[in-house]
Amino acid sequence: MLYYIEGKLVLKTKDCAVIDCGGTAYKLRSTTATLDALGDEGSDARLYTYLNIKTASDIFALYGFATLEERDIFEMLLGVSGIGAKTAVSLLSNISPSKLVLCVMSDDAAYLSKHTQGLGPKGAKRLILELKDKLKGYDITHLADEHTESGAALEAASALTSLGYSDEEARRAVSGAPEGASVEDIIKHGLKNLI
Repeated sequence: MLYYIEGKLVLKTKDCAVIDCGGTAYKLRSTTATLDALGDEGSDARLYTYLNIKTASDIFALYGFATLEERDIFEMLLGVSGIGAKTAVSLLSNISPSKLVLCVMSDDAAYLSKHTQGLGPKGAKRLILELKDKLKGYDITHLADEHTESGAALEAASALTSLGYSDEEARRAVSGAPEGASVEDIIKHGLKNLI
């Protein structure tokens, strides 16, 4: 129905943004990543939209995303049984789309449930099961922007967290690895930094 909304950012809170578009202000719920990407109040903003309709309670909620990829992943998440809009936003607020795809492809249900409020281990396993076929062949390289690690670095960091290191320790440890290095080489590099 609505593809995107563009206008002046009137208000930004911890879970939504209000954009004035031609005299009409739209409240869009969103992820932390999208809200962080928006400028200051008064600046121009564009968010790609998804209209969520709860027919049982006649509630309409508009969601906005900084990128099409984030919106597409959000829509995929809503297609998983037991995953509602709040859980999908919580998941994408704590896990980047590329990390989510990596978790699904590597069956990392523990990481998903640990980093998503409202998603337990059983729900994470169901999410992986239902999304695995949809994401098969999905190119995650275009999901990562210039500020995120490569797919190999993300996989290496995930391996280090499974060894008991915190997310922050793992990210710091793999940073500085040579570009184009294999996952194994990045893990070795990370372990040298941690020891």
